[in-house]
Amino acid sequence: MTTVLFDLLERLDAAKIHYTLSRNRPDTVLVSITVVGMRVEVDVFRDGHTEVCVFKGAEGETEDTGILERIIRENTH
Repeated sequence: MTTVLFDLLERLDAAKIHYTLSRNRPDTVLVSITVVGMRVEVDVFRDGHTEVCVFKGAEGETEDTGILERIIRENTH
């Protein structure tokens, strides 16, 4: 998890995208990202896999594996 988590945080920092970290489950760290018009929750699991939920209009988990890349690219300052 450490590498995946820190890689994500470094990318968000480089893009100057605000985020917060929290821990709601014993096997994950939650990265909450807020950009104009949407909120994104990224659960980074102990084994390194991630789950991304995007909340805009109709809120819910997305099956779009490229969504996180587009969000970072489109919101880089």
